[in-house]
Amino acid sequence: MTKIITTFLITLLFNAFIHAGENFSEMSTQELIAIIGFVKSSEQKKFNTELKQRIPLMNKDEKKRYEENLKKKQKN
Repeated sequence: MTKIITTFLITLLFNAFIHAGENFSEMSTQELIAIIGFVKSSEQKKFNTELKQRIPLMNKDEKKRYEENLKKKQKN
């Protein structure tokens, strides 16, 4: 059941990203973390800037997911 909910939330986040365009400041920290590795190269600089501003404000769970997603991105 948890995997279904997680999959649904990730799908929802990706849809929000697609429809939100390139305004990363309007996205939640969780949304930014979820799309690490999926941002267009033309938008990467704006994405990185917004994400770096959020790092000091992340709670432990967000930091853990952030670091996990960075590792996954680096493997690809």
